[in-house]
Amino acid sequence: MRLISFIILLLACLAYTGWRIWCIVPASSVWKWATVTVWILCFASIFIHYGLGDRLPLWLAAATYEIGTSWLIAFFYVLMIFVALDLGRLLHLVPVSFLKNSPAGALTVAGAITMLLLGGWIHYHHKYRESLDISSEKIKGSPITVVLASDLHIGYHNRAREISRWVDMINAENPDLVLFAGDILDGALRPAVEWDYASILRGIKASVYACLGNHEYIAGKDKAMALMKEAGIRVLADSAAVASGIRVIGRDDRSNHSRKALQDIAPEDSLFTIVLDHQPYHLEEAEQYGADFQFSGHTHHGQIWPGNWLTDAMYEKAFGEHSRGATRYYISSGLGIWGGKFRIGTRSEYVVLRIHH
Repeated sequence: MRLISFIILLLACLAYTGWRIWCIVPASSVWKWATVTVWILCFASIFIHYGLGDRLPLWLAAATYEIGTSWLIAFFYVLMIFVALDLGRLLHLVPVSFLKNSPAGALTVAGAITMLLLGGWIHYHHKYRESLDISSEKIKGSPITVVLASDLHIGYHNRAREISRWVDMINAENPDLVLFAGDILDGALRPAVEWDYASILRGIKASVYACLGNHEYIAGKDKAMALMKEAGIRVLADSAAVASGIRVIGRDDRSNHSRKALQDIAPEDSLFTIVLDHQPYHLEEAEQYGADFQFSGHTHHGQIWPGNWLTDAMYEKAFGEHSRGATRYYISSGLGIWGGKFRIGTRSEYVVLRIHH
């Protein structure tokens, strides 16, 4: 029932934006039909991808994914702009002539969307380096450098060139350890397999551990784990390992409703402990366990404004540093992204954690 209601709402919003575009584009019927047709084709591409993606040539499946998911973001902002303009019209702040057969109106809306998406695209490709420093008596030897990242979403849109860039950024930190907090894969294994992304990830010059995210479950847990093993990533799904003198605990994703409690995965001991848990729910569990640090992702911090307002309301902490008692946390907005490559009001990032005595 919820899905049907959502589809009806989506179609209503699509009809509203289509009608508003038809009205605002200047009088020539050729321009009107061309603009609305492109709008509908972009909308259709996301359904083409998810309906026929596995049967399409790989390049076409990738194109329909990128066009369709980018359209979703453009659609969201176009909808907001037209709603704001209609409210302005009702309040007599926007003249009717600005919304009907109006070159000025059409150029204003198109220009605003273009600048917004261009800025978001540039902002996405700038990867922020977040630096954290933790001192602990549990560290007896030399300082340990850990690179942490979440939500790579490797697939149809985050491809070889971009992944290679990420690997270079990670290696430039000379880390002792690399930790990924889930959603390494985007949900479809076909591009990762056929374009051999595993060979690129094997270029990371440090031990790599990861927990599972919900998109690994969407892709198929067992196949996703096999692909990550091929990529040189050791997956910790309700299991623990000791690396570079610290204990890393990887929790299974909440997609597994019978995942283990944190205390049942590994006993608390004298080692510095990092918990990887993809979705940042119930942060009190790491505190009660006595973990030193937890790293999570999943939220993307909303990805685009005002989605960050929504995630801030949903989670105890949706982005950034946090603490509970002696346990410190970092909730990442993600290195990669799902769907269209736009960051508006949020950022793409990786974290460099330095742990010392």
